[in-house]
Amino acid sequence: MIGYARCSTDKQDLAAQRAALQELGVAADRIYTDHGLTGANRSRPGLDQALAAVRSGDTLVVPKLDRLARSVPDARSIADALVARGVKLKLGASIYDPADPMGKMFFNILATFAEFEGDLIRLRTREGMAIARARGKLKGKQPKLSEKQQKELRRMHGTGEYAISDLAELFSVSRPTVYRTLNRQVPAT
Repeated sequence: MIGYARCSTDKQDLAAQRAALQELGVAADRIYTDHGLTGANRSRPGLDQALAAVRSGDTLVVPKLDRLARSVPDARSIADALVARGVKLKLGASIYDPADPMGKMFFNILATFAEFEGDLIRLRTREGMAIARARGKLKGKQPKLSEKQQKELRRMHGTGEYAISDLAELFSVSRPTVYRTLNRQVPAT
């Protein structure tokens, strides 16, 4: 048995999922994880490793279907690929059986709910950001350099004595940051 666990943000903990997988019979060293990656993103290193580790006759175990995929097409694609390779899929304590019409329907319903839940999360996030933006609380990413540093960087660049890479090194920022600072409008005083 090979286990897979995932959490979407760096603030979440995988301990509960790992414990659930171990209770389902997965050895601790056979659990692959992704931390801080959304299920909507199909490209996940831990998932790729878990899928590469399973062989014909093995079982891929996930605590819940939404840990594996957040869309019906992804869930179907992963499940179909596993079945084609002779690998069983275990969702919690239940083995997915694509030959059983009820099992297939239940899988599709779970996948639909996982997708719906992901859509709700995105909707709530967008609504929350719109409210914060309207209140002036969400202003986007702040510049790496203070106004005073930006002014000095522009002055130094204007002398023609400093290359972009020199300015990046002097101000401990990347070259793209120097270019953004130079391209940014100077605030009217």
